[in-house]
Amino acid sequence: MNDNPFVGDWTYRSFLRNPDLSVEFNALRFGAGNLKIIASPFGTVQGTLGDTGWSLDLTGHCSFGNPNQIRFQGKGVISGEEWIYDYLGYLTPSWPNGIEEVPSIAGTIVRTISHSNGQAKAGFVASWIAVRQ
Repeated sequence: MNDNPFVGDWTYRSFLRNPDLSVEFNALRFGAGNLKIIASPFGTVQGTLGDTGWSLDLTGHCSFGNPNQIRFQGKGVISGEEWIYDYLGYLTPSWPNGIEEVPSIAGTIVRTISHSNGQAKAGFVASWIAVRQ
């Protein structure tokens, strides 16, 4: 039995941070995929994030408190380029009167190195959510 609440399969989505309400919701999409956190030594994080045609290997750590926190780095070679992103997330609290509530993580992501011939610049920040599958 693993007591780490982050272990498991999650549906991942990330979004551009654009405050303009006139922007179509789908235009805010930064990424989407399957986040898989596997059981690893206490306090550490291992897994993968990806979808058809791309995958990042994840390593990092988690800490337990109020709220529980996860921090990891994703690395992979996509279309011949190295991608590295850093992720920070928090397990969202449950509502005492919530119904049909699904565990989720909410957080922030930063592009650690540039890719796409410098078009995707390092330091770019987006927001992400993951919902347990």
